[in-house]
Amino acid sequence: MNNSSCPPINFDFTSRFLPPVYILVFIIGLVANGWGLKSLLQNWKKLKIINVFVLNLGLTDILYLLTLPFLMVYHFKGSKWIFGVTFCKITRFCFNLNLYGSIGFLTCISVYRYLAIVHPVRMMGRSTLTHSVGISVMVWLLVSVQCLPDMFYNKTFGNNTEKCYDTTSSIYVEDYLKYSLGWTLTGFCIPFLITLGCYGHVIVVLCRTNATDKVLKRRSLKLLLILILLFSVCYIPYYVLRNLSLWSRVLSKEKMCREWFNGVYIAKQISRGLVCLNSALNPLVYLHGSEDIPARLRRLLQRARWMFSHPPQTNSSSVAMAQITYEGVTQEK
Repeated sequence: MNNSSCPPINFDFTSRFLPPVYILVFIIGLVANGWGLKSLLQNWKKLKIINVFVLNLGLTDILYLLTLPFLMVYHFKGSKWIFGVTFCKITRFCFNLNLYGSIGFLTCISVYRYLAIVHPVRMMGRSTLTHSVGISVMVWLLVSVQCLPDMFYNKTFGNNTEKCYDTTSSIYVEDYLKYSLGWTLTGFCIPFLITLGCYGHVIVVLCRTNATDKVLKRRSLKLLLILILLFSVCYIPYYVLRNLSLWSRVLSKEKMCREWFNGVYIAKQISRGLVCLNSALNPLVYLHGSEDIPARLRRLLQRARWMFSHPPQTNSSSVAMAQITYEGVTQEK
């Protein structure tokens, strides 16, 4: 189809779909990341090298989650931005910082696991807390350099400051598509291949070595499944559909219309909702990486089950007897 004007796009879908997703991610992500970071900081003296990367992963999530209330207001008002052009760019910068920072620190975790399992002798004494802190600083710097050019693209259309584009206006969409493709290669494809290579080799080594600790094998498989979940649900659809959406905008600008334009736009908005879920799913790495957190979670669930099965009594003697019974049950467990 090649017409002088392209069919209209259903822009109303964004205002209906994204706000509920943002609310859900904000609540779950803030609670989960806050709890995970608190647990890591409380056990700072026991901090392992890999937990430095987990700590930074949580910081990237918190940074993005704090911008979600402003995006909620934006979409509740029918995609009208009321916080100024500068803060629009800062909000989008925080999103990109979270996106690429999460991928960067997940890659660091994967490489560290690979070296610790496949090359334990070479790693002995060479990997220190100082090294992991230095690597984390490098990741922040590299991600910031990758995200910084995005702030120089126009996020509004002409004199209309009510819009806050997550990419750029149609005037610069051709250049942004080139930038996005290069960004996708360096910020997503290469780290993703490194992560797959590391865990692929780890699984092969663990399966071939019969003497390997079964707990270590199980934990590595769980972390591999978590990473596959994160990349498959959050990252891959977003990168594919973002670039496809930018390409459709380039074609539309050149009056080369296609029937799939509206479908790509809707799919891209769904992928935007999915990619922000990484801030709520990343705490799964906390649950996997820290031995203390799962134990505390089990104790909390046991206490909650006991409280529901034993409703509070009215007199003090009954309450005291129930407390004694509960302590005896937990000791037996």
